[in-house]
Amino acid sequence: MTDARENSDQEALSKIDTTVPQSARIWNYWLGGKDNYEVDRIAGDAFRDIFPGIETGARAARYFLARAVRHLAAEEGIRQFLDIGTGLPNVDNTHEIAQRVAPECRIVYVDNDPLVLAHARALLVSSSVGVTNYVDADLRDPSTILREAARTLDFDQPVALMLMGILGHIEDHDEARSIVRQLVDGLPAGSFLVQYDSTDTSDAYVDAIRQYNEGGSIPYILRSPEQIERYFDGLELLEPGVASCSRWRPDTEAWGLPAEVHQYGGVALKR
Repeated sequence: MTDARENSDQEALSKIDTTVPQSARIWNYWLGGKDNYEVDRIAGDAFRDIFPGIETGARAARYFLARAVRHLAAEEGIRQFLDIGTGLPNVDNTHEIAQRVAPECRIVYVDNDPLVLAHARALLVSSSVGVTNYVDADLRDPSTILREAARTLDFDQPVALMLMGILGHIEDHDEARSIVRQLVDGLPAGSFLVQYDSTDTSDAYVDAIRQYNEGGSIPYILRSPEQIERYFDGLELLEPGVASCSRWRPDTEAWGLPAEVHQYGGVALKR
């Protein structure tokens, strides 16, 4: 079994193109991780030179994920999470936050990046009473995602669908909205959508993304906060609605309202 796992890891690693920067690895770099290559660090530094606030935004988005998962597990009673485009393991992954609140939580991560696949076992460390699993699938294939996730999750019970910073990789906004609708349609009433993406609310950020896209990476499309809000059509947004990630229910009220970042997101209920 160990040899088979090692061979699988080696096969996944052999598919990694280390000549082109990749968004998950760049974000890993901005967040202080080590799962990145020189090409990613060069691209990350070039981005930061144009838009120095990117690391603050990356951290704010990560903290938004943590607060949203904690709220859903502790206040809404959610015990199942489907995290698509999970990226590379970092501090306080979805399963760690959820199972800290309720050890019985079940989590399915979905990604199709070879480096994420190679690190999948790091994501699969679960509580003794919960379950954590990984699905190798593409965001553009909602039916496969739902079918494979159903091997771990009970779709007769509410599920939190997590789409964190991933929809910007779908170049057509209508296609991105269609993917969200298909995924949400596969979930029962009482489920939640948690979503954020980066926005076109800063000229410097727009310039940095343009340079990033010209570097040969998978393009990332900045959208307006109003376009991000459209992902929640037909759902009931929790207060404060779609907002800068730093200002979605911040837990630092004693220090005043945190500065806005250019990552916007929200959490919404499916009735």
